[in-house]
Amino acid sequence: MKFSIFQESRVGGRDYNQDRLGHWSTRDSLLLVLADGMGGHLLGEVAAQIAIGTFAAAFKKDAQTRLADPDLFLFRNVGRVHAAIDEYTRRLNLPDSPRTTLVACVVQDGAAWWTYIGDSRLYLVRRGTVVARTRDHTRVQQLVDQGRIREEAVSSHPDRNVLLQCLGGRHTLRVEPSATAGLAKDDILLLCSDGFWGPLTQRQLLGKFAEKEFTQAMRELMSLAEVRGGPGCDNLSAVAMSWGEEALERQSAPAAPVTVPTYDLPTDVQDFSAAEAQAAGEEMTDAEIERAIADIKSALQNYSDGKK
Repeated sequence: MKFSIFQESRVGGRDYNQDRLGHWSTRDSLLLVLADGMGGHLLGEVAAQIAIGTFAAAFKKDAQTRLADPDLFLFRNVGRVHAAIDEYTRRLNLPDSPRTTLVACVVQDGAAWWTYIGDSRLYLVRRGTVVARTRDHTRVQQLVDQGRIREEAVSSHPDRNVLLQCLGGRHTLRVEPSATAGLAKDDILLLCSDGFWGPLTQRQLLGKFAEKEFTQAMRELMSLAEVRGGPGCDNLSAVAMSWGEEALERQSAPAAPVTVPTYDLPTDVQDFSAAEAQAAGEEMTDAEIERAIADIKSALQNYSDGKK
């Protein structure tokens, strides 16, 4: 596979960074994941770390050298993250569950598959046009879809941070059906937190990609989002890929993204067995588990200090 990767995360105007992101690849498959820990709840950064660690460990285990079923891989691991966060919450007897948004994408066989929870976004940009964009699980996105407000009003709406779905918390998780699209040469896949996309207009996003080389465009967009976000700028993070191969013959004219039907798996955290929750933890490496535990202990201490 031929592709270029950009990855960066900035704290912005916040005291610490609750975003987590990463990418992993084999000869035949690539995984991109971004999680934005929710600051309105305890230990959002820990939930984000659990999400990243779970996906990374599962990919290292399952991609030998490609994933047998990218759609099923995404669906299963979203559920495992939700169960793993609940397991950590119970184990430490936390007063509130850590929570995070998530967007994840697999690239394989000249195509991309993606799913998401919350308001972290994926954009598929082709020849100066956004051909696909995830629809936020937020109240304001509902208003946009109902035609009650314009898309341009989202970033300034008073309910812009009201999420309808997230990972973590004892609620029924409605896993988003994954979407898939064939890739053409120079397509850009962009996964980003709301701290990145919120301050930017789509015109600014596309303008930079049209004017600049891919990595330079991403660096300038990060800086522009941080400046436009102002002194209280949210954490801002992005992991992006520029595809370097011609479309496969069967995808010579890549179609618009299509939704892949979901598998009939349990999505309520209470429906996951203890064994399933334990399996989610077992798929993380020992080092990743130790880092997650260290993050939890550190965040708990910071939380306790802040309450004194």
